[in-house]
Amino acid sequence: MSNVGTSQAAQKVTSKLFNKSNLKYLFTTHFWGPASNFGIPIAAVMDLKNKTPDTISGPMTSALILYSAVFMRYSLAIKPVNYLLFGCHVINEVAQLGQGYRYLKYHYIDGNDKQLRA
Repeated sequence: MSNVGTSQAAQKVTSKLFNKSNLKYLFTTHFWGPASNFGIPIAAVMDLKNKTPDTISGPMTSALILYSAVFMRYSLAIKPVNYLLFGCHVINEVAQLGQGYRYLKYHYIDGNDKQLRA
């Protein structure tokens, strides 16, 4: 592709990304709420590899599973539908279910909790 063709393609992509309605959306709570909320699923995904199962909090993991399930439903019930919020909570739900599985496996399936008490 020539420089002119590349320049025109880049200009088309830029004009589609940075149009007035997209920039207007960027300055709303409809965008910044879920964007700032993405810290929770990012931390949960990182913890899947970095956190040992003995340090996982069962009550907190349960609360986060319930929290994400509620807000997945909420993100689809509001008008306009907030797919960014939905995606954030889908990722968090999956990560927290993974953490919950690791917690249950460590404490109840493998029996490590009994060894700690003895």
